[in-house]
Amino acid sequence: MNIRAYLVDDERKALAILRSKLERYCPQLTIVGESQSPKNAITEIQELQPDVIFLDISMPEMTGFDMLKSIPNPAFEIIFVTAYDEYAIEAIRHCAIGYIVKPADKDDLITAVHKAIQNVEHKDSLAKNKQLIANLGVQNFQKKKIVVPTQKGLEFIPIPSIIRCEGVDGYTKLYLEEGKTMLSSNSIGHFVKMLDKTTFYQVHKSHLINLDHIIAYLNEGYVQLTENNKVPVSRNKRSDFLNNFKSK
Repeated sequence: MNIRAYLVDDERKALAILRSKLERYCPQLTIVGESQSPKNAITEIQELQPDVIFLDISMPEMTGFDMLKSIPNPAFEIIFVTAYDEYAIEAIRHCAIGYIVKPADKDDLITAVHKAIQNVEHKDSLAKNKQLIANLGVQNFQKKKIVVPTQKGLEFIPIPSIIRCEGVDGYTKLYLEEGKTMLSSNSIGHFVKMLDKTTFYQVHKSHLINLDHIIAYLNEGYVQLTENNKVPVSRNKRSDFLNNFKSK
């Protein structure tokens, strides 16, 4: 499968380095264009219709997010390229979109490209990009949704509706309000990262809970949650968990 890529970064040197690394480590990509100007890139992307875009977030003319909002029906896979930006990375994680941190590490680049190629084949990029745009317009994370890939496709889940996540044999089972559950092919570690900086807390290596759904902490080392959910708290996490919960 021939995957067409387009690169956007306002720094000429950064573009040259990224192109060189892609040509060296990711031969399955064909670079069809690049630009230092987000405005020019918008026009060229609509003309060239690439499968994957490597997009810098912090640019003086227009941010990568603003550029994305300016493209009608952005049905391409995105790999954001960014210096560390907590807000940006949090937003990207929520929508299961790829990113690499500058300077791009070889292994991180290969992993991001491999994942992007898989996503191109699934043809679900437009839905993820639209959800990212929607989330960027919401300041309160409790009103945001996360994108969860499942065997059926993509599920868009409001964060407050998630009661807990449980790691099961490399997969993750999500327990939602109204007794609903779903199984994601992503590991529990993926959800720990995705839901970082929110009201979620990892009480056990296999359990991530939403603190807003806690009913009681039981002396034997369990947490009682809504919808009859009960999970253990690791002995080495109990003190930190109780302090964290009190602070909420």
